[in-house]
Amino acid sequence: MSAELDRRRTRTQKKSQVNVQVEDFFGNVSTDDVFERDAIAEVDQINSMDIGTETKKPGYHLLSSLVGIEKDITSSDIEKLRERGFVTFESVMYATRRELASIDGLSERKVEKILSIISQTVNMGFTTASEIFVKRKDLIMIGTGSEKVNELLKGGIETGSITEIFGESRSGKSQFCHTLAVTCQLPVSRGGAEGRCIWIDTESTFRPERIAEIAERYGLDSNLALDNISCARVFNCDHQREILIEAAALMAANRHALIVVDSVMALYRTDFQGRGELADRQAHLGRFLRHLLRLADEFGVAVVMTNQVMANVDGSAMYGGDTKKPVGGHIMAHASTTRLYFKKAKGETRICKVYDSPWLPENEVRFALSSLGVIDVVEE
Repeated sequence: MSAELDRRRTRTQKKSQVNVQVEDFFGNVSTDDVFERDAIAEVDQINSMDIGTETKKPGYHLLSSLVGIEKDITSSDIEKLRERGFVTFESVMYATRRELASIDGLSERKVEKILSIISQTVNMGFTTASEIFVKRKDLIMIGTGSEKVNELLKGGIETGSITEIFGESRSGKSQFCHTLAVTCQLPVSRGGAEGRCIWIDTESTFRPERIAEIAERYGLDSNLALDNISCARVFNCDHQREILIEAAALMAANRHALIVVDSVMALYRTDFQGRGELADRQAHLGRFLRHLLRLADEFGVAVVMTNQVMANVDGSAMYGGDTKKPVGGHIMAHASTTRLYFKKAKGETRICKVYDSPWLPENEVRFALSSLGVIDVVEE
């Protein structure tokens, strides 16, 4: 391990001047020797950090801890729950009794026994607004790579909730997510969340080469950055929903900060066609989004999903309204905590607009795409 750190330190020292210039480009003006020594030390700290090891008490409780508490609850019961995506106390409490009782091998009596024990640990009742306020003050925001976008979002992408990014093709949605997949691994002091990333790829848009390029910008070892991202290529709506069971197991085993779904509606638009299947599509979509929201609550991760757009034919465009609207209807609108509208501008410049949010004002800023990921627009 020591030899590996020496190798990274040597490589960083060779690139120190380049790294300083890049940081200058994004707003950090220090270029002296102290800055270089600090930067090298911080890179060593980041690259040696084991994201898989919890440095603080997680906000969830593993179901495996129930074994031995009650003789009626066995490891076989826990395994049956795990196979259906229930790995924590919180996931069980968020489910309905009917959903739990439908698991083969679990009787209603055993379900009630498990719920009775878990309810003593997980608070499902009222909480004062002041307590919620204190918790939100400690909420981690994931930096986007652009200071302007961070300011727009009051710190970055919010953890513990769902952020939807919609826009036309080439509006920068996937590139934005690639940047987040790297920044979520950074220390909190650098705008990160010190966690891994899960990427659900429905359109074959994930590119590890981009991750490696963006990791270099932040002084991260590209191999470590790639190892901290678990990517699943999904091919139909059922697969898209079922992969969340595996995602829950991954998040219970290691600290994660981000789930990316790129894109959330692509498979639904092909697997369900016509008005005759619209109700089935929305019901399936609702279950998928509910599961996503449960994971965000359960593990405190940020969920970012990209979405496509369709023509807005309700007549509002005649009065200055948007000519495009996100796909997915009311179910998608209600599931997303924050909705961001991406639009293409001149060259590599893009526009990020707060389309809907419970706490962010409607506003927009410009950012740019580069080999380094999402950056601020360079004013000429």
